[in-house]
Amino acid sequence: MHIIKHFNRFELKYILPFKSVPALKKDILSYALPDSYGDGDGRYMLSSLYYDSPDHRFYWEKVDGLKYRRKLRIRWYETSEPLIDDSQVFLEIKQRIDRVTQKKRIPLSYKDALLFCDSGIIPKYDPEDEEALQEMESLLRLYNLRPTAITTYQRQAFVGTHYDMGFRLTFDTYVTYRQRNLDLGESGYDGFIVPPDFVIMEIKTNERVPRWIADLVAKHQLQLIRVSKYCTGLDRAATLTMN
Repeated sequence: MHIIKHFNRFELKYILPFKSVPALKKDILSYALPDSYGDGDGRYMLSSLYYDSPDHRFYWEKVDGLKYRRKLRIRWYETSEPLIDDSQVFLEIKQRIDRVTQKKRIPLSYKDALLFCDSGIIPKYDPEDEEALQEMESLLRLYNLRPTAITTYQRQAFVGTHYDMGFRLTFDTYVTYRQRNLDLGESGYDGFIVPPDFVIMEIKTNERVPRWIADLVAKHQLQLIRVSKYCTGLDRAATLTMN
């Protein structure tokens, strides 16, 4: 499988009731296809281990609305096999520059990703990944990054046809977080980022938003919202702690 390691895109996010999803999917399937990466309907599970500084720098960059901000995470696309040392994960920097979202990612074994992030041990890497790896190493050292939270959810993804190359639409359900037992291979969660009867819908496009998507948003009266799963998870955890 070809791995895309760098890309820029625009992202639009919506939170909507689960009961409204079937009607949306019916309209979406007139223009897009289920992602072949998932099952026949484009579904798969994924978990992300986020790293942050002791003073939660990356959290506050989002909360304060900085136009340039970054996050570092290890992402695992779950399979039927358990996560082991040799399982492939992705070490990622996700950054936002004004309205554009950029992602840089490096495929590594789970063991090598942890050794790099937690102990600074440089893994074997493809020469084309050197610049991204150096940037990640700089972030880890500069801000004393440490594992902070895990988010887990089921995603159903749809991709554009050759008429809408680069287009992607996702529904994320059962979106959970945890701050305890920060092992990606473990199950369990501390709470829900959004209620289990709600869904986070994301529209991702390289350039323009297709006309049919604009019509879809208007037809279903969707309201654009700014939401970060990582930051909302930390907010939920803080609320529970105060209570």
